[in-house]
Amino acid sequence: MTDVTTTAPLGAEAQTGPDASPTDGGRRAGRRIRMNSGTGLVFVLPFLLVFGLFLVWPVVQGLWMSFTDSSLSLRETSFVGFDNYAEALGDPDVWSSLGNTVFFTAISSVPLVLIALAMALLVHSGLAGQWAWRLAFFAPYLLPVTVVTLIWTWLYQPDLGLANQFLDTFGVGPVGWLSDEAVAMWSIAGLTVWWTVGFNFLLYLAALQSLPSTYDEAAALDGAGAWRRLWSITLPQLGRTTALVAMLQILASLKVFDQIYILTKGGPNGSTRPILEYVYDVGFTGYRLGYASAISYLFFAVVIVVSLVQLRLFRQED
Repeated sequence: MTDVTTTAPLGAEAQTGPDASPTDGGRRAGRRIRMNSGTGLVFVLPFLLVFGLFLVWPVVQGLWMSFTDSSLSLRETSFVGFDNYAEALGDPDVWSSLGNTVFFTAISSVPLVLIALAMALLVHSGLAGQWAWRLAFFAPYLLPVTVVTLIWTWLYQPDLGLANQFLDTFGVGPVGWLSDEAVAMWSIAGLTVWWTVGFNFLLYLAALQSLPSTYDEAAALDGAGAWRRLWSITLPQLGRTTALVAMLQILASLKVFDQIYILTKGGPNGSTRPILEYVYDVGFTGYRLGYASAISYLFFAVVIVVSLVQLRLFRQED
């Protein structure tokens, strides 16, 4: 009869011997977890440093500045409490610029959602030359704001611009696209739609391509036409995408600054000046950094409220 001898792993005697504690395994597991946590912290630390230096610290510094009379023309600053916020709430320029921002958001967000959806449906329908359509729809979004405003400045020229020449063929007189208070904001909204609709188009197209085709095919077998399938099957399935696109677009329109500042500097007579341009004018033209910070944080509160309301509405719809 052959004896079979088994050899325990190294350290097994210490683990299973009479003197071994039942908590030794737990202690070793805890040490391994702490070592893994420390290793993960080493990899995360560079991001945390950059995040704190370029986001958290400026936010905290700006909030503190809003409670002071900080200025670019004065070295010494003093704490003024809520005086800047009280002044901002009573400043008519703050309310007028905020109204311009809300008006721009209203007239630009709706077409940016609807036109993007129409463009995505057109491409997804199998239209010939899809690569050309996709390029034409998305290419303007890749242009920098300076190039876009230069193109549209030429189009909006009162005498030689293509827009007024087009109207002249129908016997319509020239329009002051950027000089008429009643037209200027609409002109900027049209520019913005042409420039940024490509991003929303891309989101809708990706959503359409991910939809299952079984529902549409079943409805077609039941005799449903193209329009019925669109309204009853395709659009309901795009509800979440539409909510996402609408939320992103409203937040982006509320932060409008670049194209307005380059095109009109907020004119004529402040009719196109958004709230962010007023913050810029107060802080870097009027040198009142503390007051500009207070206005910016009031606007930040407005953006937060709008975001929360949108999230609540979208959850209720879901």
